[in-house]
Parts: sequence; C-alpha cells; structure tokens
Amino acid sequence: MRFFKIIFWIIWRVWFYIMMGIPIIIMFPFLFVATLKEKWYPYFFTLARIWAKSTLYTSGFYFTIERETKLQKGKSYMFVANHTSMTDIMLMLAVVKNPFVFVGKVELAKIPLFGYFYKRTCILVDRSSSRSRMAVFERAQKRLNSGLSICIFPEGGVPSDESIVLDEFKDGAFRLAIEHQIAIVPLTFADNKKRFSYTFFSGSPGIMRVKMHEPVSTLGKSLNDKKEIKDSVRTVIYHQLLRFNG
Repeated sequence: MRFFKIIFWIIWRVWFYIMMGIPIIIMFPFLFVATLKEKWYPYFFTLARIWAKSTLYTSGFYFTIERETKLQKGKSYMFVANHTSMTDIMLMLAVVKNPFVFVGKVELAKIPLFGYFYKRTCILVDRSSSRSRMAVFERAQKRLNSGLSICIFPEGGVPSDESIVLDEFKDGAFRLAIEHQIAIVPLTFADNKKRFSYTFFSGSPGIMRVKMHEPVSTLGKSLNDKKEIKDSVRTVIYHQLLRFNG
C-alpha cells in the first residue's frame, strides 16, 4: 500500500508543478507587459489570481471561505496568515480581491518562471541582512501610497517541525501596519499543511478552508502597542486553527 502511495505522491507532485508552470507560459506576454509599469500592477494582480485559482483547481484543491467582514474596495490593508505550504501564496491570491503585494523571502526568486515575476512584483527581503529588512519599509510605503495592500506571512517562513501549530510572529507586518495606520486582516488557513506540506511524500487533493477575520484597527496606535497587537492577531489565528482541528 505504501508503494502505491509513493507512486501517487510522485506523479501528483510533478503534476502540481506542471500545472503551476503552464498558466505562466500561456500568459507570459500579458504578465510581462503588466510588470513594465508599477501603475499597471492591478492588471498583473488579476492575472496572478487566475494563475492561482487555475493551479489550485487543476491540482485537485478547492477552497471555501468564511468571512467575518467585507473589505472596502480601494482601501489598503495588511493581510497576514499562518504559513505552512507553498499553496499559501495561491490561496491568498484566490480569496483576497483587493490588490496586494507580497513581502517575501528572496530565496523564492530562484524558482524558474514563477521566480521571474515574483522578483519583479513582490517586495523581497533577505532576513539575514538588516539593510534589506529596512529597505522593505521604504518599498512598502511606495506601494501603499499607490493604493495597494500588503501581505506578509508573519511567522517569517514555514516551520521545519510540522507538529508546530503556529510559530511565533515576527514584528515586521505589525510595525508596517502601525506606521502606516492601516488595518490588519488576519486569515486562517486550515488545511494547507495537510494538503501540500513541504514533506514531499505527503498530502492529497481536497478542501482548503479559510477564515477571514475582522480587521484589527491600528488607528491612533504607536509602536509601543506593537507587541499587544501582534499577540492579539496571533491568538485569533491560533484559536481558529484549534477550532478547525476540532
């Protein structure tokens, strides 16, 4: 039985990467043009959402979302979620309609095809470099001024120990949100680790449940309130994960 599971995982994982690459190849001319000017980013975002949904659906994933709030069109937010899988990027694009820019680790820029557009459109950070971390705030300011939102996975990466329900949060997302006085929207991804973790011989097609929580206001808050806000957002996501897991 284990042998057949291994064969399935190999074929399915290869299929996933093929399905991730084909839409990029098909849409390449349009994606490329949309990255030529920053003001055209909303068009790129629309294409990225098509890519994300296509990759999820053709890989056997379907998602459901429960919303506690309706986001305002044209308003900037800070989106944060738990991070356990490569599919977190696709799922975030699939469920959030407000155009946003990812702040992500520079290593992902090395992925063929995907990495090319990731590097041109996202705010990259080298967490080992203090200069790189500071540059994030300047680039984020520019994107927020143009009316976009920001998305950060505040755990700073996927925990190597998959038994960890939710790792500790880094400060970056909450510092940015407070400095720019934008609301933080927490999202909880229930099933991504089970569906498609970084362990190669694991996972299966199926449902991906999402909970979009009420925005956490930062109006009138200062950096002295950063830890309190960070802890409250982490608590919201952590408790929702426990509820999803019964």
